[in-house]
Amino acid sequence: MKILISNDDGYQAPGIVALHDALKTIADVEVVAPEHNNSAKSNALTLHSPLYVHQAANGFRYVNGTPADCVHIALTGLLGYRPDLVVSGINNGANMGDDTIYSGTVGAAMEGYLFGIPSIAFSQVDKGWGEIESAARKARDIVQQMAAQQLVGEAPWLLNVNIPNMPFDALRPLKLCRLGRRHAAERVITQQSPRGEVMYWIGGAGPAKDAAEGTDFHATAQGHVAMTPLKVDLTDHDHLGYWAQTAARLAADPSAPV
Repeated sequence: MKILISNDDGYQAPGIVALHDALKTIADVEVVAPEHNNSAKSNALTLHSPLYVHQAANGFRYVNGTPADCVHIALTGLLGYRPDLVVSGINNGANMGDDTIYSGTVGAAMEGYLFGIPSIAFSQVDKGWGEIESAARKARDIVQQMAAQQLVGEAPWLLNVNIPNMPFDALRPLKLCRLGRRHAAERVITQQSPRGEVMYWIGGAGPAKDAAEGTDFHATAQGHVAMTPLKVDLTDHDHLGYWAQTAARLAADPSAPV
């Protein structure tokens, strides 16, 4: 089994080091990750400036770009082969609910999925890297189980996994979940620069709005490892009928009221 590892915290982050050390015991692994922290970069690709690839002393390769850049470059020429699995993480903090839209960790895994490769994004629920070795061991077990069920290297799928910061033996079993929802983000933070200009900092994520049973928020709060299958299709299938009627009216008479 050949695995490409990436992340959004940067190639020196404890999470990617622990993930590499765990997965190298069961597969041939290569790391291609951002040079610096790229949290909340989602699926962004760098199109208007050159990208450079360097190799660290430990063999990790790092790129002056986004998580999606790293996976894209790796899969379109850098590696020279097609990996069986793309694994992103382990992120320093949760990627649950609406966070997945912004997440660079999920973005790196999604890039693998878009290339037709099974992909997993791993995150720890709390920041600070507490019990990171436990999380890496759990990630390795999940990858092993997927391979044992012959799900690796076959049809593509995309999984988002959040692991509580707990000792390995205290983690409760894997639980399949839907994404929860968050309240709106906190207010923007303003400061004055040394030159007297107003600076704006994006506020923190809001608290959980939908953390009901069945969500990733609820599962991890109970000590479970939360796994959510994701898809890329953003089509609002439930309301296609409504919009079909609206589109028909617009096509018939663009000036007609909706």
